[in-house]
Amino acid sequence: MTATVDTSATSLLRFATAGSVDDGKSTLVGRLLHDSKSVFADQWEAVEHASRRRGQDAPDLALLTDGLRAEREQGITIDVAYRYFATPRRRFILADTPGHVQYTRNMVTGASTAELTVVLVDARNGMVEQTRRHAAVAALLRVPHVVLAVNKMDLVDYTEAVFASIAEEFTHYATALGVPQITAIPISALAGDNVVTASAHMDWYGGPTVLEHLETVPVGTEQADAPARFPVQYVIRPQTPEHHDYRGYAGQIASGLLRVGQPVTILPSGQMSTITSIDALGEPVDVAWAPQSVTLTLADDLDVSRGDLIAPLTGAPTPTQDITATLCHLHERPLRIGERVLLRHGTRTVKSIVKDLPGRIDVTSFDRGTGLTRVDNPGELAVNDIGFVVLRTAQPLPIDAYTDSRRTGAFILIDPADGQTLTAGMAGEAFPLTTSAPPEADDEGWDF
Repeated sequence: MTATVDTSATSLLRFATAGSVDDGKSTLVGRLLHDSKSVFADQWEAVEHASRRRGQDAPDLALLTDGLRAEREQGITIDVAYRYFATPRRRFILADTPGHVQYTRNMVTGASTAELTVVLVDARNGMVEQTRRHAAVAALLRVPHVVLAVNKMDLVDYTEAVFASIAEEFTHYATALGVPQITAIPISALAGDNVVTASAHMDWYGGPTVLEHLETVPVGTEQADAPARFPVQYVIRPQTPEHHDYRGYAGQIASGLLRVGQPVTILPSGQMSTITSIDALGEPVDVAWAPQSVTLTLADDLDVSRGDLIAPLTGAPTPTQDITATLCHLHERPLRIGERVLLRHGTRTVKSIVKDLPGRIDVTSFDRGTGLTRVDNPGELAVNDIGFVVLRTAQPLPIDAYTDSRRTGAFILIDPADGQTLTAGMAGEAFPLTTSAPPEADDEGWDF
């Protein structure tokens, strides 16, 4: 069933920018903010002052997003810069991600919750290895919409053939990876062509500007149409005589739609009950949908705790201790077979062991005409590697395939010693995978 969702709940677009070094990501974001009148006067004054101090005649739009001192001094983006702005048609949260290969992990962070990714390409250079890597990450993270922004068209005399060649190559590559929707737009972020206003130099292009596309692309349908999932974040037990029998389960609906009177199961225990009430913002409602934060009550007095998942009886995930997944490794320390880690899925954290690393993706292999290929049994995953893993968890997890749900199919691996995030994981096989037999591991102290 397709949910009918209030437009006020879907008027927010989360999007990320990505691309190789010096392709103009920060300048594009600065142009969007400036030309959509989303820059405060004091922010603009600070940019003008910083630009004059660097000897520039005109304000450097990239400084609107390059916030760290190290970034401004080097003229590059290092961290993920989040910005919030709005137009009369939609609200936006954007993540400007770094272009350097050593910061690819930051692109994973920025795009993990995005519904759209803007991948920039310098019109003079065309697609490069980092462009392919970012396209692979967008495909792996199942970002529904990808915009190819061919930037610096002013430096190639706004030539249509240059744009058409890059658009064709990128579309061929991204489609092969499984990107569902690709929109190519020729722009000049520095000059403002086709960013917020249509370009007078490219009358051969009849499509939308970047902002027009951002304002009109369909959003919010994925969460609403997916099977309902409700990770329990907090159990409410008021310590008052009039509410001594009350037990509420609070959290954010990860996907789908829940109704009063709906039969549900509590996972991983498998207990069954019926939703008796839904409270949203202090008011009782008959129906609620993702991503609303609500409190549920159930007809039966069950043992439900933080980390449990409430789902409809039909289509509920099957809890499992054996997880095959695709990973983007984020930490400088390699991930190796036999390593003991913590796996955080939704609001639940469990002990886990890396049983096997069957392969990793060679993101450059497409250049050699072989398609996107796998390197078998790498032994470890280094920082920024995209690879495959077989995990064994201490307790069963009700995890969906990532292809079915970006929210409940995702997890992270954590270092149990210091709590640092090691890896971002997507349950299931995003690319064809043949799993080799897992080696024996020393499980002493982690017996499961």
